[in-house]
Amino acid sequence: MNDELSGKVALVTGSSRGIGRGIALELAAAGCDLMLTGRDTAALEAVAAEIRSLGRRASVHAADLTASTEPAVLAAALDKAFGRLDILINNAGAVRRSNFFETSDAEWQDGFALKFFAHVKLARLLWPKLKASGGSVIAISGIGARAPVPDYMIGASVIGASLAFMKALAEIGKRDGVQVNTVNPGSVDTDRFRHRLTRIMAKTGLEQEAAIEHHRRELDITRFGTVEDVAGLVRFVVSPRGRWIHGSALDIDGGQVGPLRMSVYD
Repeated sequence: MNDELSGKVALVTGSSRGIGRGIALELAAAGCDLMLTGRDTAALEAVAAEIRSLGRRASVHAADLTASTEPAVLAAALDKAFGRLDILINNAGAVRRSNFFETSDAEWQDGFALKFFAHVKLARLLWPKLKASGGSVIAISGIGARAPVPDYMIGASVIGASLAFMKALAEIGKRDGVQVNTVNPGSVDTDRFRHRLTRIMAKTGLEQEAAIEHHRRELDITRFGTVEDVAGLVRFVVSPRGRWIHGSALDIDGGQVGPLRMSVYD
């Protein structure tokens, strides 16, 4: 724990669990105060308590960012709680896998509403604060757009749109002094990963550790990632040491992209 980001305020969407929670705690350990948002109030309050135990401030605003008005409500809550913003981490959004021919228009709309349009709206709403502080924006996207597969079309399409948006936003960031980057995690050990692992174990009859190794070899990766791996990269990028990184899409995936071997269980 150190104070390399002391006095900074960060907003992390989707911060009640998984990668978002890990990023929030990592930034708090580096000295940030946190605005937390997600759909689960109880889970958010638990993360806030952990942050406060580190001696940092934390404010909670439960929201469903698929609702068109919620980004503006969240921005107002941030202003009331802290009055400034230095770091925006657009992490919210998990797009489920589905059969293309069985996927409804509503599912496509929901995927873009949360993991694309909400990010766009928050960046636009909060840009003046980020410009004033010389802040940073990071989108937590994924590797889906780099190696799209049929059962993850929504996710791959949303990520592709996000990558293009963030690259263009980085050009504005050069003019306005705001750092803009994307982080693309591969297979990270989260609740979603454990759910996938259960399916692999049922299909193969393997015990947990053997199933993990089986899946690792299938994907041809060095190992599965941890939340701390992703959070540590985010912390570095937004710290003074990482400020030269700009307009980048940073894969953190153990070599999963190119050539990619996708699991039949995904």
